[in-house]
Amino acid sequence: MATYESVIKITGAVGDLVFYNLNGKNVVRKKSGFNKTAFKKNPSYEKVRQNSSEFGHCSKIGKIIRKSLEIYLKEAGDPLLYQKFAKVMTAVKDWDKVSERGKRTVENGLRTAEGKKLLREFQMGSISNVSDSVRIKDQMLYKNEACISDQAVFVTLQLDSEKYTAESAEEIVKWNKEQNYAFKKYFSEDDLLLYFIVLKNEKNDIIQMGFV
Repeated sequence: MATYESVIKITGAVGDLVFYNLNGKNVVRKKSGFNKTAFKKNPSYEKVRQNSSEFGHCSKIGKIIRKSLEIYLKEAGDPLLYQKFAKVMTAVKDWDKVSERGKRTVENGLRTAEGKKLLREFQMGSISNVSDSVRIKDQMLYKNEACISDQAVFVTLQLDSEKYTAESAEEIVKWNKEQNYAFKKYFSEDDLLLYFIVLKNEKNDIIQMGFV
């Protein structure tokens, strides 16, 4: 990109050059070598197309998850959370070993133990993760000895990775003497379900949160 001085003001393309005004200065640059048609059809761009398709998918899935949990995630205090979450979605997608490259999905990645582990270990900004405090098994939520919270919100998310939509259901957790809680079934077990818990202190401040 370069600036130029001329009595005649040029705007638009002339040959391989593009003329335009930027912040009050006359600027000229060479046309980009990028060609949309070639990108869509040229075999040499195949890997780029595959990466682009999967990246778009991961970004959309990450967005609908974050939006479903927005009321809690805003407490994380991390302006770059969306970027970090998109990154973990990409890492989860990489565990999809059943789909061909370019068509791998977060959903298939989350059906593996490795993909689930990546999501459970993800920390929401400055808020501590819940991995040492609670666990789930057989439709039960268990409170570990490390958990210091007696207040909790349990969220079940149902994801539709084809329509890019999500439904959620929330429960206020009330521990029994055995320090466990039987959470409800709101959706079919055939659906892609994610479980998210928010632990609070006596002042109702969030002290831990994350996927379980």
